[in-house]
Amino acid sequence: MKNNAATAEISQPYAQALLSIAQSNNLTDEFGADARTLISLLSGSQELQNYLDNPFIAPENKKNLLKQVVGEGANPYLRNFLLFLVDRRRIAFLEPILEQYLALLRQLNQTVLAEVTSAVALSDAQLQQVKEKVVAITKAREVEVSTKIDPDLIGGVVIKVGSQVIDASIRGQLRRISLRLAN
Repeated sequence: MKNNAATAEISQPYAQALLSIAQSNNLTDEFGADARTLISLLSGSQELQNYLDNPFIAPENKKNLLKQVVGEGANPYLRNFLLFLVDRRRIAFLEPILEQYLALLRQLNQTVLAEVTSAVALSDAQLQQVKEKVVAITKAREVEVSTKIDPDLIGGVVIKVGSQVIDASIRGQLRRISLRLAN
C-alpha cells in the first residue's frame, strides 16, 4: 500500500515534467487523452497494475509490455517518458502521475472537474445542463465531467466540484427532511 503523501511527493515532479514536455511540443491535449486512456487501462486491469508494481520483474520485461500496451502509433515522447519511469523505478506510480498531469492540465486550461453521481445514466442534454450549472457556479472556461451511477440515490444528482458538493438527490432531500423532523 502506497502512502498518499509520499505518492503525491513523488508524482508531482514527474507530472510537471510531463506537462513541460507536452507544452514544449504542443501536445498537452493529446497527452491528456493518452493519460485518460492509460488510467482507464490501469484501473481496469489489476494484473497490469500488479505486473508494473512488482519489483522482481526485470525492467526490460516491463518496458516490452509498455511498448506493446501503448503500441507503435503512440507519441514517442510519451512512450519514452513511460520507459524513463521504468528506468527510475517509478512506474508503480504511473497512475498517480497521470492523474496529477490531468489536474495540472485542467488548471492550465482553466477547466474544473465535476464529479456527477446519479441514480441512472444521464442523457447528453442533462449532462449539458450540469456543465452549464457548474460553469455558472465556478466561472471556469470549461467543465470536465466524470459520471458515476449510484442507484441508492433513488433519483436526482450529486455534483462535486472541488470541495463544494451540490446534493440534488432524492436521498439527500429525504435526509434533510428527516433532520428537520428530528428537530
